[in-house]
Amino acid sequence: MHLSIVEKNIIALHYYFPAPMNRYRALLRVDPELQHISSMPTSQLATLLNLPFDKAHHLKLCLEEYTVTQLCDMYTAEQIIPIPFMHPHYPKQLQELIDPPTVLYAQGDIQLLKRMRKVAIIGARKATVYSEKALSYIIPPLVQEEVVVVSGLAKGADRMAHEGAIRYGGATIAVLGHGFSHLYPKEHRQLKEQLVKSHLVITEYPPYVRPAKWTFPMRNRIISGLSDAIIVTESKRKSGTMSTIDHGLDHGKEIFAVPGPIHSTLSEGPNFLIHEGATPITNGFQVVKFYEEKLKR
Repeated sequence: MHLSIVEKNIIALHYYFPAPMNRYRALLRVDPELQHISSMPTSQLATLLNLPFDKAHHLKLCLEEYTVTQLCDMYTAEQIIPIPFMHPHYPKQLQELIDPPTVLYAQGDIQLLKRMRKVAIIGARKATVYSEKALSYIIPPLVQEEVVVVSGLAKGADRMAHEGAIRYGGATIAVLGHGFSHLYPKEHRQLKEQLVKSHLVITEYPPYVRPAKWTFPMRNRIISGLSDAIIVTESKRKSGTMSTIDHGLDHGKEIFAVPGPIHSTLSEGPNFLIHEGATPITNGFQVVKFYEEKLKR
């Protein structure tokens, strides 16, 4: 993949300062190709990146440690494809976020990012067989219409969504909340390898970044941002799933929710969303119809 000077430089900068794109805009206005950071006064760099002086100084020292070529060679060896914000392969939907990822790190088929139709399927980590049964009605029509299934490779509903897309012959994208040198949960290693081989796994974090409580809410905005619509199978009223819905509502995404029994705590989230105006979903043809109506607008 061909990279311009500024794309290579932003990959190097992002390795040591993995922040969203909005944190870089002031610096890019002053140094559009990021070629003058080493000669820039530390106080100026601290101001432009909104960093403490000592952290800005440390960043400058780090940037002298590795060349851009060394970093790119490392990514190539690990079969990681870095896709900077300015690159043509970077999804336009993510550029519309307030805080878009500066770099997407990808393993697998990056052409899936170009596919026009993507739907997020999310839900509880402790999702029951009810989610699996619901997805057996929802996913096949999506696969038939070449809709890409997006999820987060978490336990429960995410795993069911990815495996369902694979089982029915579709395509799926997993968004991680950490770098590629780690995997959470560890028991999904085989699934992750299958996704890398035939589908796509992406993250906004350089390889060394470990999973943390704050990285997963950040990941959720990417799941939502990539997708035209979001489907919730099972979820508690307050959960990470609902935070993804909040991102989706902020960006005008269509929300579908699987209605569930009133005694189930894992149906509280979907039932609440339906009460608030989400579309109750019982099969994937409803999403197909959503796309048909979208084309008419």
